[in-house]
Amino acid sequence: MIIAATQFAPVAGDIDANVRTIAGLVRAAGAEGARVVVFAELCLTGYEPSLIRDTPGLVLTEDDPRLAPVREACRAAGAAAVVNGPVRTGGTGVGITTLVIGPDGSLLARYDKRNLYGVEAEVFEPGAVDGRFTLGGVRFATATCYDNRFPELAARAAADGCAVYLASSVLSADNDSFDEVYPARARDFGLYVVLGNVLGPNEDGVGGGRAGAWGPDGERIADAGDAAPGFVLAEVG
Repeated sequence: MIIAATQFAPVAGDIDANVRTIAGLVRAAGAEGARVVVFAELCLTGYEPSLIRDTPGLVLTEDDPRLAPVREACRAAGAAAVVNGPVRTGGTGVGITTLVIGPDGSLLARYDKRNLYGVEAEVFEPGAVDGRFTLGGVRFATATCYDNRFPELAARAAADGCAVYLASSVLSADNDSFDEVYPARARDFGLYVVLGNVLGPNEDGVGGGRAGAWGPDGERIADAGDAAPGFVLAEVG
């Protein structure tokens, strides 16, 4: 199976603009054979926790009509999109939520970030359930940025029969995750690890790109570089 790891600079607070970019990347990656397209943490709004806290209209629902272009792109491309944004929980709270939109446009899975970092804990509710979905006979796990600092998530994924671990993150160029965290999760648990990251300024700093993938031996198998928006393809399985 071919997976696309993406990177772009989200427009802070502009869901419509970011959805257009995401839909375009899904279509382009699907045209090159990708069955799954992975995006960064809070790609739908930009990584802007304070702005999200102060702007209720930036909170989405699982079936939010603003995501219609992504659903249409998934159907057109025959690919699943792993997108992340602020999404209403079952109560009154908001999660940092991964929505996996399937090749038919339906919701395959939802995952709420379990381990919140810094200001996130003042804005969002942590999740309590691991993210899983199966596509084309391949079982996937989802995790979000700071989650990846906790090896037990990857351990549970491997024990649960997952072959691919999808990491939606916001990392600056000097973050040690590129060299210390993602290769270790791959190597220690025999997983393919696929990273979606950001470019451009955000509330945490400046996105460093380098979206891509590591093989089960911990070696890099795909790297999108640190400058250009777009995607890189990785074959897994």
